[in-house]
Amino acid sequence: MKRLRVGVLYGGRSGEHEVSLASAAAVFANIDRDRYDPVAIRIEKDGRWVLPDRPPSAASAADVIEQMKSEGARARTGRDVVLPPRPGDDTLLLINTRTPQGGGEPVSTVTGLGLDVIFPVLHGPYGEDGTLQGLLELAGVPYVGCGVLASSVGMDKGVMKLVFRACGLRVTDWVVVRRHEWPADHAGITARVEAAIDYPVFVKPANLGSSVGISKVHGRGELAAAVDLALEYDRKVIIEAAVPDAREIECAVLGNTTPEASVPGEIVPSREFYDYQAKYLDNSSRLEIPAPLSDDARREIQRQAIAAFEAIDGSGLARVDFLLNRSTGDLFLNEINTLPGFTTISMYAKMWNATGVDYATLVNRLIALAVERHTDRQTLRTSAF
Repeated sequence: MKRLRVGVLYGGRSGEHEVSLASAAAVFANIDRDRYDPVAIRIEKDGRWVLPDRPPSAASAADVIEQMKSEGARARTGRDVVLPPRPGDDTLLLINTRTPQGGGEPVSTVTGLGLDVIFPVLHGPYGEDGTLQGLLELAGVPYVGCGVLASSVGMDKGVMKLVFRACGLRVTDWVVVRRHEWPADHAGITARVEAAIDYPVFVKPANLGSSVGISKVHGRGELAAAVDLALEYDRKVIIEAAVPDAREIECAVLGNTTPEASVPGEIVPSREFYDYQAKYLDNSSRLEIPAPLSDDARREIQRQAIAAFEAIDGSGLARVDFLLNRSTGDLFLNEINTLPGFTTISMYAKMWNATGVDYATLVNRLIALAVERHTDRQTLRTSAF
């Protein structure tokens, strides 16, 4: 059987660049080489696409940061490539530029590289928000994960909450603040927030993940600094009510038309909440998989995880995060992550492993789901005549 050539796409123009490198390293370490021929494709922080000299190898975001510090420019070498926005046998165009012997103007030549599937392990804007997915749709190449709509809705926390509430899923109250509003009306916006939500609140960039730019605000005196921080990362900020005495429960979803839910897991953060430091840079947070839950609570979380996935028209994979009030048992849907962290020690992979699906099998299934979804879309008519 011919091996599928899989382009593993990672890096990206977001605050989650380092997390993405760790996810890609796990894919390269575990992908079945008898079935797949993986190709590393790195998107630099400035947006350039390159074929690196070697695939990533650091197992965690902390390791990536240390490796980048020690290797410096050597870690960023590679040959430029572009993905043309039209279907064709040459999925990537490799650009070779050389200066003629004896001097003169540089000469560029272009060669093609065909890929059967693209496996994005990009997190955050320009990778998880529908922009990349739109490019891949234009290129006509199968790709792992959610499509344009699900990716964009799943990225924007404000729109996500609107969709979930419209589908009858319980979410916390929230207020959206846009960048142009904040400088002109601090007092008015503060009053609007306080009329809608009691402190404490969480302030988040609406379109980002990995807990980057998030603050927990305990009173009015902390609100302005938290909004200013979030606006450094996004033009839109969401301010949402905190769930008292909350347990952080997550559930992984896998599939296309008949999605399945994993056993839920619980995060016990080492800090007041599960911020970037607690997630990636210290080892004190604790993961409990399966989460200690009653059978009824487990089934309800799995049901709502699938409902959230279907509400945004998800495909491939997603991780759905919940907040469970340990005193009252009230369950709130926090958010859905359509390209979650994908290292072997990430919650998504660990929850599936506890459900009986190991990492290598997970990669196989995701690639198969990508091909299945692409094949199904090819049956659609593109002409009225």
